[in-house]
Amino acid sequence: MNASASVDHLTPEAWATANRLLVRKALAEFAHERLIAPEPAGPGQWLVRSDDGTVEYRFAAQRLALDHWQVDADSIVRRRDGADLPPDAVDLCVELRGALGLTDAILPVYLEEITSTLAGTAYKLAKPALNAAELAAADFQAIETGMTEGHPCFVANNGRIGFGVHEYHAYAPEAAAPVRLLWLAAHRDHTTFTCADDLDYDTLVRAELGEETPARFTATLTGLGLDPADYLFVPVHPWQWWNKLAVTFAGEVARRRLVCLGEGPDEYLAQQSIRTFFNVSDPAKHYVKTALSVLNMGFMRGLSAAYMEATPAINDWLAGLIEGDPVLKRTGLSIIRERAAIGYRHRQYEAATDRYSPYRKMLAALWRESPVPALEPGRRLATMASLLHLDRDGRSLAAALIDESGLAPADWLRRYLDAYLVPLLHSLYAHDLAFMPHGENVILVLDGGAVERVVFKDIAEEIVVMDPDADLPEQVRRIRAAIPEDEKILSIFTDVFDCFLRHLSAALHTQGVLDQDGFWRTVAECATDYAATVPHLADRMRRHDLFAPEFTLSCLNRLQLRNNQQMVDLSDPSAALQFAGTLVNPLAPYAPRR
Repeated sequence: MNASASVDHLTPEAWATANRLLVRKALAEFAHERLIAPEPAGPGQWLVRSDDGTVEYRFAAQRLALDHWQVDADSIVRRRDGADLPPDAVDLCVELRGALGLTDAILPVYLEEITSTLAGTAYKLAKPALNAAELAAADFQAIETGMTEGHPCFVANNGRIGFGVHEYHAYAPEAAAPVRLLWLAAHRDHTTFTCADDLDYDTLVRAELGEETPARFTATLTGLGLDPADYLFVPVHPWQWWNKLAVTFAGEVARRRLVCLGEGPDEYLAQQSIRTFFNVSDPAKHYVKTALSVLNMGFMRGLSAAYMEATPAINDWLAGLIEGDPVLKRTGLSIIRERAAIGYRHRQYEAATDRYSPYRKMLAALWRESPVPALEPGRRLATMASLLHLDRDGRSLAAALIDESGLAPADWLRRYLDAYLVPLLHSLYAHDLAFMPHGENVILVLDGGAVERVVFKDIAEEIVVMDPDADLPEQVRRIRAAIPEDEKILSIFTDVFDCFLRHLSAALHTQGVLDQDGFWRTVAECATDYAATVPHLADRMRRHDLFAPEFTLSCLNRLQLRNNQQMVDLSDPSAALQFAGTLVNPLAPYAPRR
């Protein structure tokens, strides 16, 4: 691709559309997080003023449950001194920098993330698009690479700072470009490999690479006069090799602690999480998750070599917990386990940094099970993020699935909630366990258009047992955290209700599929029926009341606006939370009589 063609998607028309869509989201989510306070400007009309009062944004919006602002993108008018200006997301952030609390240090990086997010939208607008019904019927990876929104709450959700435009075309999930991973030989003195009890290194390598490729890699090492027995093979994102390891780890390469072996045989597709790859040459093989030192949505997306060490043990522990819990088993919940992990430790950077430094997260990988081999006949897979997808004409993919299922909308929703929400409730109440169950971390198993069961993924880095004294195996104790009692229920209120179901309800309500009262009544019925099956947990359910009149509003954009290099201190996740008052709980009107 030549330099000019690489930016063919950046046209005036696409840029204007991308800005209007992102300004709509910014007004909606910043209002939701009470960073801005739109003023009434007529029936269904609202006004937001810039910090200095010289710029006005006028728009139409409905205010729905959970203080969700359903802003009409086409209605947005931006004016300065009586003259209309085109909506511009970068200008919006500058005009509201005081309200948003953007410091001199954070602002330019945030604007770069906003610009990159706009460029990503322009790229997606240039692609041939399937409508919602067509995408709903598509295969697993067509749906995965067909997503356009990214995280529904974060405004700057597609920063990917570090990717050049040529790398965007090669590695962005929406580019849907097949990728071959690079492989390195890493000296055993600096490398730790761990795996599940029923797996070993040689078995994994043969299963992933076959016989010919390891022989080729071994010949490369012997050709350099090195002993292959001294090395382990590590898969690497191509970007990470070219931009980081070949330069930042140059000393390790020069001393032959790291040896580049070339590409592996299989082709992969990048998933929405950017650094995780699905094997399209053989979909039954493992996903591969790689370190990627790109700044995206509040974090450098590296992988910690130290964290990787306990990953298989944590996954095995959780799989055993699910297998041994009849309630979780009944929901059909499964996880795709991270079966093996490998990490390289650079001694010099480790001596110079703390354990959370990005310099300790540059070379590691894990192998995660594919959901394909466990798929029942006639079933298909879709990322849960697809339930929030709207096509170019604003039509909902969730609505298309409901149509396909032939179920009444509330019945379809209930099946989904029984598969998705009940395991999360039971994990909290029975085990003090919380997942990070956003759309990208959950895979739906569909029977027709109906959700039959769900698969959770991204386990070891995301789950938390919210009891610092929980009796866990030694290798698993890393996932324990001291979470204040009154914050435990936020794992449902924030992560599920506010960050996912709020958006799903708004889409179905706006399109006339299922009004918001019917939606939240169905959620309440699901929770009430679950409670009736676990009377022994009644005390815990009273203490962490799902039907409380209101709950604390925990804000995601406020985290990123405060620190877009590392939003959360992983050693103390609770301390990082940003609160902004309370939200009325849409389940409260349906509280069961006690």
